[in-house]
Amino acid sequence: MKAVLQYRASSGFREQLRQCAPEWLSVVVVDENDDGAVRRELEDADVLLHVLTPVTAAMLNAAPRLKLVQKIGVGTNTIDVDAAKSLGIAVAKMPGTNSQAVAEHTLALMLAALRRVAYLDSACRLGTGWNLPPDTFDTVGELSGRTVGFVGYGAIPRRLTAALVALGAHVIYYARNAAQESAARWVASLQALLEQADIVSLHIPHTPDTHGLLDASAFRSMRRGAVLINTARGELIDERALFDALQSGAVSAAGLDVFATEPASADNPLLSLPNVVATPHVAWLTPQTLERSISVIVENCRRLRDGAPLLNRV
Repeated sequence: MKAVLQYRASSGFREQLRQCAPEWLSVVVVDENDDGAVRRELEDADVLLHVLTPVTAAMLNAAPRLKLVQKIGVGTNTIDVDAAKSLGIAVAKMPGTNSQAVAEHTLALMLAALRRVAYLDSACRLGTGWNLPPDTFDTVGELSGRTVGFVGYGAIPRRLTAALVALGAHVIYYARNAAQESAARWVASLQALLEQADIVSLHIPHTPDTHGLLDASAFRSMRRGAVLINTARGELIDERALFDALQSGAVSAAGLDVFATEPASADNPLLSLPNVVATPHVAWLTPQTLERSISVIVENCRRLRDGAPLLNRV
């Protein structure tokens, strides 16, 4: 069985794959930017291992032997699922494999935004760290005593709740259903969460219903000076409205791992703001996540080979 990994994989990831792949599974790694190589390798591939580069109908039609698109991660919005279904190609995902990594990165962005880490790091490197405007430190703060509001309450917010409570924060969340036995408090609407939270953190998928969920109206509803964290999907936010809110001080800071257009370009206005901490959609990416992902890859390829039901088929 042949699987094609469309990803600019590190040497460590390649070595993990080499060590873990069974003899019957050949994994070919292709740089996502090399369209010609991707097309060539897909001609006789059984499985496409997908990270972020969009899987289009044209790509699927050019892979006559393909039986499975295995998402490394959770979001399948970058896969033309309808085209795959029409061609009889299964699509599967990996819930839970990156939850720990994303939870830790979300916490890192909260702390970095609150303490203005990127801005202070830049000033320190320029030798101006002791010459900052005194009012700079009126804009930093602690997690303790603040209310963190999660939009969505899946595996990642649940992991974070205990840590945030231990640091002295209060945790609320908005989701369709209240969780059982949680230290966080459920609120009945997004509006209620925005009005109460000092830090708003997004943890929902991008769908037609959630596209641009945080728009100018939502930012007006937030507590003045609140912090926004997004490690979910960039399309959840109206970026122009966020830029305006950050400039005006309505939102004091943002920690963003995802953007509406990716990769984020240098001319994205949000990246020009000193109160934005940005990372390039890497919250999920740790060697530990990849190790867990490889286990799922091998298992689903085995199931595909043996005609057994796939794990987490979409």
